[in-house]
Amino acid sequence: MPAARSLGVALIGTGFMGKCHAMAWRNLATVFGGAHPRLEILCDTPEDRAQAMAAQFGFARGSGDWQAAVADPAVDVVSITTPNGLHRPMAEAALRAGKHVWLEKPMALTLDDAQAMARLAAAHPGQVTMLGYNYLRSPAFQAARAMIADGAIGRPLAFRGVYDEDYSADPDLPWSWRMTHEGGGLGALGDLGCHLASQMVALMGPVAEVTAMTQIAVATRPSPDGPRAVENEDSALALIRFASGAQGSFATSRVARGRKCRLQWEVHGSTGTLVFDQENMNELWVHRAGEPGFTRHLTGPDQPDFAAFCPAPGHNFGFNEQKVVECRDLVAAIGGAANPGPDFAAGLQIERIIHAMAASQGRPVRVGEDLHEDA
Repeated sequence: MPAARSLGVALIGTGFMGKCHAMAWRNLATVFGGAHPRLEILCDTPEDRAQAMAAQFGFARGSGDWQAAVADPAVDVVSITTPNGLHRPMAEAALRAGKHVWLEKPMALTLDDAQAMARLAAAHPGQVTMLGYNYLRSPAFQAARAMIADGAIGRPLAFRGVYDEDYSADPDLPWSWRMTHEGGGLGALGDLGCHLASQMVALMGPVAEVTAMTQIAVATRPSPDGPRAVENEDSALALIRFASGAQGSFATSRVARGRKCRLQWEVHGSTGTLVFDQENMNELWVHRAGEPGFTRHLTGPDQPDFAAFCPAPGHNFGFNEQKVVECRDLVAAIGGAANPGPDFAAGLQIERIIHAMAASQGRPVRVGEDLHEDA
């Protein structure tokens, strides 16, 4: 359950994920009980936008000065939903100011940045960090994870995972900061693949080695100044060796025509198989040895966290509901409960995986080995 004390919140960013965080903070006590958070400051630029969105989102104040918001004594926890290049300075400023941090993925632009952030978080053990991997909170995923832990499909032997979307498939899509190392960091791996990596590790355990290839499918994009080069990957493919000895395959693309949120994976076990697809996120398919095929399990109140939103089976769970559960876990950790994460330490392990894939270019790379940032 959430902490009893009301927490003061600063939210930085008013885009898609900023609104998602705002809804989570506003719905937290309604769904799970406890004290309603105090929505103190909403930050964005220009300041008049921040003030307008603060009124819409229900925050007491709007501000264009994120440094002042992070330092404000009324603020206990900072939600960061900004472009990737701002993640490290904002998160580090919040930690140094004594605040808890809820940071959207990816954790950072570079592996060096992620390592520095994890070190700083470790030096502030009284402050909770949480990364925005909300797909880990879906009832179907939580049920699958519990089934594997309970041995329902035997020993996990193999993982096959895909996360494809098509938001960059159009070659006439304008160039943006997301397509640069300086502004976006990694491409499909940093935007989509990190989500798949978070689920893969939660289901299969640590990754020991990857062998991967990346591709830039659209080399240049139009801009007002003429064509500009795309610097980071549109897609990536990898073979995985887990520390357990299990094997896996991994694919992600931002240029897969027709795919919208195909976060799909299978876990093959010694006595069964689990299958999940985020495009049908309220279904988990299960096969056990001796059965002729798969059984469809529909999410309902018998699965984790579903009943807090709706008591009736078959009434679908959604993206924003996952975020409320993530917010609940953050606030509970601030109140002293175990942090299910990923915190910055666990987030660093996800970053190690995707940066190892980016560096591989066809050669085996052990996860955790020294990588060159220009690889």
